[in-house]
Amino acid sequence: MFKKIRFTLVALISIALFTCQMTAFANTPAVANWSSYNIPSAPELNAKAYILVDAATGQVLAAKNPDMKLEPASLTKLMTLYLVFSELANGQLKLTVQVLISKKAWKTGGSRMFVKVGSKVSVEDLIQGITVQSGNDATVALAEHLGGTTDAFVQMMNQSAESLGMDNTHFADPTGLPSPENLSSAHDLSILASAIIDQYPQYYHYFSEKWFVWNNIRQPNRNKLLWREFNVDGLKTGYTAGAGYCLVSSAAQNGTRFVTVVLGAPNAETRANDSQALLNYAFRFFQTQKIYSAGQNIVEQRVWKGQDKYVALGVAKNFGVTLPRTALADIKITMEYSNDIVAPVTQNQVVGTINVYLKNQLIATQSIVALRDDPKGGFFTRFFSGIAHFFYGLFHKDTVMQDVATK
Repeated sequence: MFKKIRFTLVALISIALFTCQMTAFANTPAVANWSSYNIPSAPELNAKAYILVDAATGQVLAAKNPDMKLEPASLTKLMTLYLVFSELANGQLKLTVQVLISKKAWKTGGSRMFVKVGSKVSVEDLIQGITVQSGNDATVALAEHLGGTTDAFVQMMNQSAESLGMDNTHFADPTGLPSPENLSSAHDLSILASAIIDQYPQYYHYFSEKWFVWNNIRQPNRNKLLWREFNVDGLKTGYTAGAGYCLVSSAAQNGTRFVTVVLGAPNAETRANDSQALLNYAFRFFQTQKIYSAGQNIVEQRVWKGQDKYVALGVAKNFGVTLPRTALADIKITMEYSNDIVAPVTQNQVVGTINVYLKNQLIATQSIVALRDDPKGGFFTRFFSGIAHFFYGLFHKDTVMQDVATK
């Protein structure tokens, strides 16, 4: 007999602010209605498309044409860097590796790091040449090093875009130079930026560097927000005649991080001002609220016929929600999970769900999973546990209600 235990939790002001990065994006971005909390509408920008999201939860706080396919210009390089960071994190690449600069990389036009053909440049220097100088030559050099050819690397880029759920993106080259086949959307680029922040925080600092010198040429970072007295610490600018002025930016404050994407602004000053306006709006009215961390032991649940009598249950991904700053007392969290878990149990096996409600409206959900394996026990364990399981089912209700204090 399948049984469930339901816990109802009322969130308290004492819930700790979210301290981990999370990514849990919906397929279709939607802006929630916060009118009951006297929150004004987000700023309206003179750009082709834009989006403001919570980097941790993926909650969309403002958007215009978020899924419109547009040229991303040099924002394309964020995917190049995502793949470079992945190779570094996996140990397949080192920052000190020397990359041979091909004639193709050296000849690539547009913004440049000014590497010399036939020279060798470290991976770390090439990364800085991309993040600070937006060097197309540095980008092609790393693409060739990782993919063998730029065409092969582009295949890697599109595979990664698909795996991240960037449904409106197709890359044609690693640099973002003008091409009708190189397309993305504000929403997709927010997914990519948040993935970089979440998965590779150890390399994120490169986006905040203001200057980089190579070949005796000192160039500034084109992200104007890094130069203002504001808490923006990355990510990337872009410009072509067709794309207009573009900017992906991010800022963190008191455990909350937001990401903005502005596409097709009329000039560099406007893209910076618009991005700052969105971030100011977000920090003024919203915060990220922690619910549970990945791998956190929420409860120990009985397992029948297993080697271990109990298994820890929790969430596989960090779980939190974006809330108006005055809404914390209005959230309610319900957990519903199986009271009839029978071995074998595998790690990350789904056994229930957590739902978060704001004024009785569902705003977030997450699966409850087993945090470790519990294989079948031996013959006698299974025999006696099976008897206990039978009698347990006779005398217990299908569900149990209990209030639980949050941590």
